[in-house]
Amino acid sequence: MESLFRSVTGANPNPSDYEEIEFWSNPERTGWLTKQGEYIKTWRRRWFILKQGKLLWFKDPSSVTRAAVPRGVVSVAECLTVKGAEDVINKPFAFELSTSRDTMYFIADSEKEKEEWINSIGRSIVQHSRSVTDNEVVDYDSRP
Repeated sequence: MESLFRSVTGANPNPSDYEEIEFWSNPERTGWLTKQGEYIKTWRRRWFILKQGKLLWFKDPSSVTRAAVPRGVVSVAECLTVKGAEDVINKPFAFELSTSRDTMYFIADSEKEKEEWINSIGRSIVQHSRSVTDNEVVDYDSRP
């Protein structure tokens, strides 16, 4: 949860949040989103990258290099839901990403982009969820 705190407060993310991810190469999804800050409720347009269970953001696409430090990182494994939020913040193409403690708001450029981000993040949440660990999975086919 510390990474979500850093991401919404504007503090630099901890390198351990992203150091093993080659975010500059073959991301699962990239694009512009407008993000609301948690404490100072301003909206800023940022370049987002989804890769290996992390949602990272940068000032713009040209700032994404091997040596870059993301402006923020959220581990989707900590997220519980991603869903539309137009009715919550009264803005078109809005969606929210929620953990047990916090909710972050984003605005896409179109309804299609919003749905694509929700679907991509949702798939990543399922793939990287910590709710079921490998040793909790029962393989019924291999039982005697």
